[in-house]
Amino acid sequence: MRVMVIGATGVLGVPAVARLLAAGHEVSGLARDASRAPAVEATGAKPVPGDLFSASSLVTALRGHDAVLNLATRIPRKVTSKAAWAANDRVRLTGSAALAAAVREVEELRTVVQEGISFVYADGGDRLLTEDAPVRPRGVTASSMVAHENVAALEDRTVVRLRIGTLVGSDTLTSALLASARRGAPLIMGSRTDWTTAIHPSDAAAAAVAALAAPSGVYNVGAPAVRKGVLGEAMAAAAGVRKARAVPKWLLSRVAMAEPMARSQRVDSGKLMAATGWRCERPVPGPDWFTAD
Repeated sequence: MRVMVIGATGVLGVPAVARLLAAGHEVSGLARDASRAPAVEATGAKPVPGDLFSASSLVTALRGHDAVLNLATRIPRKVTSKAAWAANDRVRLTGSAALAAAVREVEELRTVVQEGISFVYADGGDRLLTEDAPVRPRGVTASSMVAHENVAALEDRTVVRLRIGTLVGSDTLTSALLASARRGAPLIMGSRTDWTTAIHPSDAAAAAVAALAAPSGVYNVGAPAVRKGVLGEAMAAAAGVRKARAVPKWLLSRVAMAEPMARSQRVDSGKLMAATGWRCERPVPGPDWFTAD
């Protein structure tokens, strides 16, 4: 299969490209300008020039491909920065709209996989949250739902929309959180006894690759849910601190940007597993989550 990866140099894109190549696919990576081509080439993908925010540019880039994995995000290291999150929203809102418009013009491209997040689910308490569970997009999570809606309009193609859990690994954002914890910052958002669904980036990337073989629809992507205290203590151990501090749920509920992270979300990924055979290679948060692959 000829696969274009958008976001090939990102936390999901790098392992996704590696898995695609290992499976024998022909892989390209979108390079927004000549300066980005070497970084794309370093992943093993063939750099193809293209602008995520220009449908006409994407049409040219996508020609000759059978599928596209849109894994592009701009998650800020400073998660309280509204300006930084605005850039991520633009990727999901404007970028997904341009991608959908471009795919309509590329007849040979039949499969679209669009990233997204599971934080859009409403607080589920102890309930297992399948893809039909109520959603409550708010603040910076709302753009993920719009991105899904934009590509879902491609009714004549196979369109797979992923709701991915919290990425926890050796990536830049996790490393920044661990560094902050060493200075006394919290690692747990909300109640220690609530549920959270995390996933190692390599497992999330494997899910995105597996999704190329899934029927159209929405699919959850996460390791088996754990109590927030369990994930917090695994992160505390990785940070080398005695105990993970927590921000009270009642306090986070008053901040629109932070409230989604305070929810109890026991997300179930059984649908994707049944459709593709995908399984987490790292199902339990532990030391192997925080070491480089």
